[in-house]
Amino acid sequence: MRSNPTGRQLRLGAELRKLRERAGLTSTQASQLLGVQQNQISNVEAARAGVSPERVRTLACHYDCSGTDLIQALCDMAGERSRGWWEEYREILPAALVDLAELEHHATRLRTAVVVHVPGLFQTAEYAREIFRQAVPQLPPPDVEHRVSFRVKRQAVLFRDPPTPHQVIIHEAALRMRFGGPRVTRDQLRHLLDLNDRDNIAIHVLPFDSLVFPGSGQSIYYAEGPVPALDTVNLDQSHGPVFLDAEAQLDKYRVLLDRMEAAALTPEESQHFIHDMLKDL
Repeated sequence: MRSNPTGRQLRLGAELRKLRERAGLTSTQASQLLGVQQNQISNVEAARAGVSPERVRTLACHYDCSGTDLIQALCDMAGERSRGWWEEYREILPAALVDLAELEHHATRLRTAVVVHVPGLFQTAEYAREIFRQAVPQLPPPDVEHRVSFRVKRQAVLFRDPPTPHQVIIHEAALRMRFGGPRVTRDQLRHLLDLNDRDNIAIHVLPFDSLVFPGSGQSIYYAEGPVPALDTVNLDQSHGPVFLDAEAQLDKYRVLLDRMEAAALTPEESQHFIHDMLKDL
C-alpha cells in the first residue's frame, strides 16, 4: 500500500474514477463486475494501490470507454516501474515541485505564459538563485542550492533526444525585471536568445504596448499529455504549484494561451525585441 503516491499515480487513479463515474457506476458496482472487494477500487482510484495495464483495460471495458488512445496512455502510466531522477529530491523539496518535474518529463508539449519573471525551464542558474533568495519565508542557503540544482536538471527536457517542444509567452514586464542586477539580467536575456534559436522552442514577447492582455496577468503552465484528456495546467502560487485537469479548466486555459499568443510578437519579432533590450543594459 502506498503512503505517498506521486502526482502521476494520483492522476491515473483520478482518470479511472472519471471513467467509472461517466459510466454511471458506483465503486461497489465496479468491484462486483471485477469480482473484487470495494476497497480495492477505492484504493486504486486514490493511488494507494497500483494497478496493472491488464486491469486498466478490463476496467475500461466495463466502463464502456472506447477511446483507444486514452486507454493505451493509461496502460502506459500503469505499467511504469522505473523511478525518475526527480525522486532523489522527494525527501528534500515539497512534493508538488517533484511532481512538476515528473509532469514535464512525460509531457508531449509544454506551453507557458509568464508576467513577472522568466519561466523556470528558461532561467539561468544565477537568475534562479536570485528568485529563490527572495522566497517568503526566507530559505536557508542549502535549500536555495537544492532548488537551483533541481531547476537546472528539469531543463534537460528541452535538450533531450527528441526534445520537448515548448512555446513560451513572456510579458515585457518579466524581461524588464532585473533580478540580481544588470549582469544577471544580461546573461538571462542572452540565454533566451540562444534558446529561441532552437527548433523546439518558440518565445513570444507580449509588449507593454499590446492592445490586449488576456489572462489578466496570470501565469500559466500547460503540459500536454499523449491525449488531450491527460493534459494538465499548473498555476504557480506562493505556496507552491497547483495542478488542474478538469475538462472545463483545460479548455479555458487553452483558449487563454491561444489569445495571448495571438496578441504577442512572433518568435522572430521577439528575438529582435530582446536584442534591443540588451542594448539598454
